[in-house]
Amino acid sequence: MRTVRDATRELLRDLGLTTVFGNPGTTEIAFLTDWPNDFRYVLALQESAVVAMADGFSQAARKPVLVNLHSAGGVGHGLGHVFTAFRNRTPMVIIAGQQTRSSVPRTRRVSPSRM
Repeated sequence: MRTVRDATRELLRDLGLTTVFGNPGTTEIAFLTDWPNDFRYVLALQESAVVAMADGFSQAARKPVLVNLHSAGGVGHGLGHVFTAFRNRTPMVIIAGQQTRSSVPRTRRVSPSRM
């Protein structure tokens, strides 16, 4: 049976997005499991560096690039360089893992009526 991961990888191949720049976390494990031999994952230790490297690669190669960031926090860390890539008119696709609510610590929420 074909999975979402299989379909995604097939689409990425069709689009020529087989070089992926990223800083993965636990939410990306399913995406990275059984990584295909025809894909290349370029790892950086912080999201802003990931986006900056992807921007430079795309500009040098003159082709679109795929960036894989770790959840909302990772996207936030990379936003400065996302803006730079936007200003550079870099063709960049950014994907990010999403944490399930069960993995987020429970905190007391303030209802609007108490504000």
